[in-house]
Amino acid sequence: MSRSYMVILGLMILTIVSCGPGADDEKIEFRVPVSVQEVAAGDVEDHIRATGSLRAREVVSLAVESKGMLHIARGPDGRRLAEGDRVTAGQVVAEIKGEDVRVAARTAATRRRFLAAESDYEATRELFEQGLINESELRRAETTLEDARLEFDRSRLAEDRNRLVTPIAGVLLSLGRDLEGRPMADGQLVTPGLVLAQVAQTHVLVADVDVVGIDVARVHENLSVRVLQHSFDGTAFDGRVVRLAPAIDPITRALRVEVEVDNGDGLLRPGMFVEVEVLVERREGVPVVPREAVTERAGKRVVFVLRGQRVARREVELGLGDDETVEVQKGVEIGERVVVRGLETLADESRVRVSGRS
Repeated sequence: MSRSYMVILGLMILTIVSCGPGADDEKIEFRVPVSVQEVAAGDVEDHIRATGSLRAREVVSLAVESKGMLHIARGPDGRRLAEGDRVTAGQVVAEIKGEDVRVAARTAATRRRFLAAESDYEATRELFEQGLINESELRRAETTLEDARLEFDRSRLAEDRNRLVTPIAGVLLSLGRDLEGRPMADGQLVTPGLVLAQVAQTHVLVADVDVVGIDVARVHENLSVRVLQHSFDGTAFDGRVVRLAPAIDPITRALRVEVEVDNGDGLLRPGMFVEVEVLVERREGVPVVPREAVTERAGKRVVFVLRGQRVARREVELGLGDDETVEVQKGVEIGERVVVRGLETLADESRVRVSGRS
């Protein structure tokens, strides 16, 4: 019994010691795990973002003027021209056959009459200068020459009506289609008024975009532009604002803005849907932080700056930025470290444990 009593007494002593005042005095310190990032010098921009569609800067339509049979011209390689082919200024795109033989014969005849009248006039003028004939004969020769020239010009115009010639260099947007958009074969009958071909310059395209609200007062001509198209991820095409509409659309209350886009590589095509970023302002080498580093406390924008094992709350004034980074005009300096993750429960002078850097 004495041995059992001693064991029980020892256990009671240990229990009393473990529950003594020393255990309550030890406090567990909690540190908030955070990730930090240095305030860096960066470039920031202010953009106006809009969307729109691409179109050619100018389009030439070639229409049939004389009834006849269609004949699409051939290219240098002997292949029939097709939509998407490039043509040069003055190149024949198509001809209307039928009366071309008779028209050509008439042109040749009127040319011969014109040359003969021109020769007669020169001879008559020499005789007049020598005093061998009077002025009335010279005037008759002059009138005959002008009549012959007029007939010759009319014949050439009639001949040209059978040939569709593009006045500009560019790309064939459409060629040889009927009123319902179906392709036409050589030899098919065409009538006057049918638009047989459209030629456009595509090395520079135009994006028509609408600007609304306060951005109307911020946009002006010659601003630089970046154009994005989802088919070409990561590729930005350079452009500039070239024209503003003279009036606001009464229905949409938007301002139509024309943006010229460099398409020297030929990747973009008329009709494509694009996103446009109009560069209003750019600042270089300014302090920037991630957007996620900025939070609100009591209605004020603040960041938490790392100071040893604690953080200091700083009120900040923000400048330009985008969805990822923002300029800090006042409140932090380049090289300081700010909390970017774990700041939800932070307060001024909170103890933290840095668990990573972004």
